Amino acid sequence: MTNFKAIISAEEEKLVQIFYKLRNDKTSQDKKLAALAKKLHLRADQIICAVGFNPNAQQLTEIIPILGFDTFKILAQKRNDIFTNDIYRRLTLDNMLNIYTVVKNSAEILQIMQYLLKKRLAKIEERIEETVNSLIIEKYKAEMRAIYNGGIANIDFAEERLNKSDSGFRALLNEVGIIIESKLIPAGDIFFRDSILPEEKRKLLNKGLIPRELITSRLEDKTIPKEEKRILHEHLQLHHE
Repeated sequence: MTNFKAIISAEEEKLVQIFYKLRNDKTSQDKKLAALAKKLHLRADQIICAVGFNPNAQQLTEIIPILGFDTFKILAQKRNDIFTNDIYRRLTLDNMLNIYTVVKNSAEILQIMQYLLKKRLAKIEERIEETVNSLIIEKYKAEMRAIYNGGIANIDFAEERLNKSDSGFRALLNEVGIIIESKLIPAGDIFFRDSILPEEKRKLLNKGLIPRELITSRLEDKTIPKEEKRILHEHLQLHHE
């Protein structure tokens, strides 16, 4: 059975083979994708994203009509819409991880992904605020880890996330820890930022990522929040040498 991963990672020749053997010239244009989805045991939206994010697909003009689209540009627009708005319904978490694994090796698609990601993450966070769905939260955590550790996020992306001073979502995800694991920004750099919540800093302290001299140096700043000051003093007392 041809699955999502096989399509999104297929080389040009294999991609042509997959869809040519399943083509049905008698099917009307608006029903082609539905017919293909049924044969492949995939959702239509999964096929659109698997083909759309495959770096080899853009040049294969012969397979685009088989999917029911006039041009790759039209398919890509639909792909972008699905990627941005779907929250683990039409595309599974595994599908998302497959997408990130493939696009990190394509400079062109990766550049598009930087733009799409902001819109997608805003949609997911909006849904979490509305529903507080624990299943969505766990999937979101896994997706964010893949974004950072898989080479999708760049420094600009991380900086924008860190600069949100009221980011409860960043704390929920332990995003600061993920950023440090990804080696995009050092722990010491993040520790001195006023935009990082006291509880986020507590996690850095508990993991032993912040040397004592940096803690005492931070305490010399008389403008730091009372809660952060309390956490730093408590840590020094508990780890008195």
